[in-house]
Amino acid sequence: MSTWQNPLRDERDKRLPRIAGPCGLVIFGVTGDLSRKKLMPAIYDLANRGLLPPGFALTGFARREWENEDFAQVVYDAVKEHARTPFRQEVWDRLAEGIRFVQGSFDDDEAFDRLAETVRQLDDERGTGGNHAFYLSIPPAAFPVVCKQLARSGLAHQDGESWRRVVIEKPFGHDLESARELNQIVNEVFPEESVFRIDHYLGKETVQNILALRFANQLYEPIWNANYVDHVQITMAEDIGLGGRAGYYDGIGAARDVIQNHLLQLMAFTTIEDPVSFSPQSLRTERIKVLSATKPAEPFAETTARGQYTGGWQGGKKVPGLLEEEGFPPDSKTETFAAITLEVNTRRWAGVPFYLRTGKRLGRRVTEIAVMFKRAPHLPFDQTSTEELGQNAVVIRIQPDEGITIRFGSKVPGSTMEVRDVTMDFSYGRAFTESSPEAYERLILDVLLGEPSLFPVADEIERSWEILDPILEHWAQQGRPDPYAPGEWGPPSAEKMLDRTGRTWRHP
Repeated sequence: MSTWQNPLRDERDKRLPRIAGPCGLVIFGVTGDLSRKKLMPAIYDLANRGLLPPGFALTGFARREWENEDFAQVVYDAVKEHARTPFRQEVWDRLAEGIRFVQGSFDDDEAFDRLAETVRQLDDERGTGGNHAFYLSIPPAAFPVVCKQLARSGLAHQDGESWRRVVIEKPFGHDLESARELNQIVNEVFPEESVFRIDHYLGKETVQNILALRFANQLYEPIWNANYVDHVQITMAEDIGLGGRAGYYDGIGAARDVIQNHLLQLMAFTTIEDPVSFSPQSLRTERIKVLSATKPAEPFAETTARGQYTGGWQGGKKVPGLLEEEGFPPDSKTETFAAITLEVNTRRWAGVPFYLRTGKRLGRRVTEIAVMFKRAPHLPFDQTSTEELGQNAVVIRIQPDEGITIRFGSKVPGSTMEVRDVTMDFSYGRAFTESSPEAYERLILDVLLGEPSLFPVADEIERSWEILDPILEHWAQQGRPDPYAPGEWGPPSAEKMLDRTGRTWRHP
């Protein structure tokens, strides 16, 4: 007897929401901020949107002496405080039925045996069918021991009718050598197609809209190349400091924390060639190709800059400098600002510099990609007519005000020919009635669906370290990072980077 098919549904229709099949999610590190503020609320929001199966199971693993009910209360409190969608009791009641907790440490064999037994029980009680994802929301140093425990206890084993997947948070390695070692450890337990290295920036709607902007519109693609583009600036700025994060951040710094993953992936999406399709393999192939053609511009003394924020006033409050933050040694060389120059040696982008920068305690919180175009010849105009005119630009705003701004020249009303910059603005909040889902909603759902388009593979991770390592080695031989005051856009050396080429940074 054949299975009934909905005659109104077309499998090619990408507008239809995809709902995860029977499955469960195990989170290691459920007591951390990421789990409480992002993962648990995202799981509830997915359930509230009807995108999780009725029998979905959520299991927490931590050292706390909790019962299932205690963990359920922690999830409940996190959902009530941080969920994006309205709270509905009937959704929560259904989700709570599948919540479990296992107490233990990462080196505790008995704890992982109990976890394996809990997973087997969920297969029977909730119908999860042997399909389980393991989310490692834990320090990178713990990845190897957890992976080995998953292998020893049989939790990583999958047969032809079920799947097991692992989700790994950044930072993925400290340099190229450590990234390769970690890839080898993980791949000994999970095949590459079952490894999801999460970069939450790739789950943002605006990042995915780069693909729509470029490949669904004829307007931009003909000028998206070195013939018309002067340079590209990719910025991730934060206006907060590092209070309380010394244990994680000291010795890592801004370049490892943000440039190696977030900003290089944003650059890859901006520069890739047309994929054959939006299948995971096609997108990954194009990203790897463009990263393989990318190298840092030299000499590093002129094409890079790093800084460390000092104490001062910001937003009407007196704030401490990095070396005054609790947990940072007084001689720390950890940079809180990093800027680098990259070259993409492809036919499309040869000769176009890409400036990537990130920092703490900068002018404001913003993440954007600014594609700056070459100036027009202005042959019909005299100099006074265009002295107020800047460069044409397409600015893709990733956060906080998601959208796109186009800057171009327009005549000022009046009897004289004066041209000045104006902008056209698209904002997600004003253009669409539906709010954008959180990045973790999209990425967790993709893990459960086995949809890896937005997750970097091992080759991408290793290639990104190959790009960044020479710069980090150069900085390691230098003295302390240059100081900059809170609220500024980095140290003077960052301004000099672009001044040497006759360009300037955007200050959004």
